[in-house]
Amino acid sequence: MVKEIDERVQEIDKEIERLFAEDAVDEAQIYVLKRERHDLIKMCKNLSANDKVYLARHKKRPKITEYIDNIFDDFFEQKGDDLGKEDASIFGGIAMFHGRPVTVLGHRKGNDLSENMKCNFGMPGPEGYRKALRIMKQAEKFGRPIITFIDTPGAYPGLEAEMYGQGTAIATNLAKMSALKTPVIAIVTGEGSSGGALAIGVANTVMMLENAVYSILSPEGYASILWKDSSRAAEACELMKLTAQDLLSFGVIDDVIPEPVGGAHLNHKAVFKTVDKYLKREIDKYAKTGPDDIAKMRYKKFRNIDEAYLKVTSW
Repeated sequence: MVKEIDERVQEIDKEIERLFAEDAVDEAQIYVLKRERHDLIKMCKNLSANDKVYLARHKKRPKITEYIDNIFDDFFEQKGDDLGKEDASIFGGIAMFHGRPVTVLGHRKGNDLSENMKCNFGMPGPEGYRKALRIMKQAEKFGRPIITFIDTPGAYPGLEAEMYGQGTAIATNLAKMSALKTPVIAIVTGEGSSGGALAIGVANTVMMLENAVYSILSPEGYASILWKDSSRAAEACELMKLTAQDLLSFGVIDDVIPEPVGGAHLNHKAVFKTVDKYLKREIDKYAKTGPDDIAKMRYKKFRNIDEAYLKVTSW
């Protein structure tokens, strides 16, 4: 449903733009189109899991660079994995957040085909995860809170990535993040799939945007494994329980950040304002917590996920 509505909204936007460009602007026709657009967007409620996957992958959904530009000040990018290689699919550095120094990092997909190729469509290799860990360890050293933005179809599965230690890099991140003595706050902003997402998601607080998805792999991959048929991805979406609402009920995440009706891509400013509010709340919450307690809280949180899941799914 959402895909068809979104495609029609895009057509309306183009038509309105064309009408405004004409010498004699047809105000009546523009009003009719805006009214139709408004009514269509209002229909985007009670969405299916498949609808949410579509919105999570929307090409106009806010990207990490936009979150950084609109929420943080004085961002300074850090590059490299300490072994001589740079992975553009992980973007991170130091910034100021409401007057406090923080470390912010996340997956970068790019905004057009050229950037998509440069960033490998948001699929990091081992050097990307090594870079992320290097940045996080530096944050721990100087006592800076860490904020991660998760938006990836998964770690890059190519032969070269595996040859140069993809699995080891991800496993090392999981182990090291679990013991960091500085608060880590993770937000799933789009799609978060597999270990490629979890490798920067072992956090004290994990939040998701309302229409984001978080799962062990993509619905297409799930359908291919379970039924040998990737065309059944929509069916897989329902079985996988990958929505923010499902994961909140399982105790996998801690909060759901609301989006504008119709999706985050329709009103970036509103999304930035809301994310800013939720981040500030979490940063303030951990401000007076000691380093050892921070690590213990994170460890306990992930140990308790199994118990919460079993309560919800007990047979």
